Amino acid sequence: MSELEKSLESSERGAYVSRMFDRIAPRYDLMNRLMSLGQDQRWRRRMATLAALPPAGWALDLATGTGDVAAALLQRDPSAHVVGADFAVEMMRVGQQKGQNGPITFMAADGLALPFADQSFDAVLHAFLMRNIADIRAGFREQWRVLKPGGTVVCLEIVGPAAGWTRTLYHLFFERIVPQLGKVVSGDRMAYSYLPQSVLRFPDPERLSRLMADEGFIDVRYERLMLGSIAIHSARKAE
Repeated sequence: MSELEKSLESSERGAYVSRMFDRIAPRYDLMNRLMSLGQDQRWRRRMATLAALPPAGWALDLATGTGDVAAALLQRDPSAHVVGADFAVEMMRVGQQKGQNGPITFMAADGLALPFADQSFDAVLHAFLMRNIADIRAGFREQWRVLKPGGTVVCLEIVGPAAGWTRTLYHLFFERIVPQLGKVVSGDRMAYSYLPQSVLRFPDPERLSRLMADEGFIDVRYERLMLGSIAIHSARKAE
């Protein structure tokens, strides 16, 4: 079994993904700008809007990486209390070194076993987390647990267009161009070969909505961006 194949097995995924993101941490932000054609920061600002934090509210940015979602929350409301959690420590180290992210509390944490009390946060946000998690249902269950009643979850993922010429273009870009771009920019072709393979196994937006509802979330909805290749889901925990 190849390293890429191992990465997609539940028993291997966590350790593989953590090592992979630590390897690509120095060039991660640049690759995100290139792969999204400069749109990814706008998506994160949209996430911050959907989170609808109350004044001085508490937010958890899961799989925070270099802290861009957390920074978008603080740009929208400087009074927010933001915790950025990730198990890729080198990614968070890059985030701390960026210096412009504001008062973000970075901490190491596993999305399947969060070290927070029940009902700790007004919002839980994550970008590109759920494709990389070994158990999607368990991940949403943990997010529901740490949310306060009435709190919001916001989930950004690559999903791939449904059909037509945009799907053909998507496969060309993510399966052929992105791995080569990753090799040139980050020196790690394997990490960016993992990306399209992980998307193939990931639920489509409708199925992901049902999974969220199954784990207790209400008012589940989503919007698609970038020719349908990106989905932002939002939902609430009942009061």
